[in-house]
Amino acid sequence: MPWLEIKNLMAFYHGIPVIHGVSLQVGRGDFVSVIGSNGAGKTTLLRSISRLVTVKGYIGFDGKDLTRLKPTDVIKRRIIHCPEGRLLFPNMTVYQNLMMGAYLLHDKEKINSGLERVFEYLPILSKRQTQLAGTLSGGEQQMLVVGRAIMGRPKLLTLDEPSFGLAPLMIDAIIDVIQKLNEEGLTVLLVEQNAALALEFSNFTYVLEEGQIISQGSSRELAEDPAVAKAYLGMT
Repeated sequence: MPWLEIKNLMAFYHGIPVIHGVSLQVGRGDFVSVIGSNGAGKTTLLRSISRLVTVKGYIGFDGKDLTRLKPTDVIKRRIIHCPEGRLLFPNMTVYQNLMMGAYLLHDKEKINSGLERVFEYLPILSKRQTQLAGTLSGGEQQMLVVGRAIMGRPKLLTLDEPSFGLAPLMIDAIIDVIQKLNEEGLTVLLVEQNAALALEFSNFTYVLEEGQIISQGSSRELAEDPAVAKAYLGMT
């Protein structure tokens, strides 16, 4: 049984259909990516899983239907969404933002071990604990978003354009952390406009265009597909 299963999904933004009959699967422990141009519906897809938009169809996680749940109920199932644009609390410290990721946890030992794990993977955050989140660089803010997600002890981590606006070295640092988490067994669903990045690090990829899946396959196979290379990798 797939860890995450979406069947014939229709999703709406302000009443306008954005996702049209999308079906996809993510196995437990997989690193799956969804690539597509700006406006393809990638963000709406993740917002559908997090139950932030109106949907029709089926979204299942670990065999349980999510479609009628509230966003807080989705989080309780440890599906953690790293949104586009970071959406931190800029006037709160790095430490306070991290604690917001653990707000559903009541076990101090788990919270402390989670914090240790964040600082192990993202040591810069340990040095910035008392700094206001709004004063961090863009790359450091993205690291904080990932750290906040780790604090929620995710079973499924969904990431929306984590490379957007970052320098190459910072992108490498972010992806390295995501890879390590995946190697530990965390299931990852990444949506990216940077197709080369997504295809390099994920094991399976869906291509989304105008709200529909137009291609899918192993990331290595799609990277070698001439049509995909021409449309998304800038190759002729």
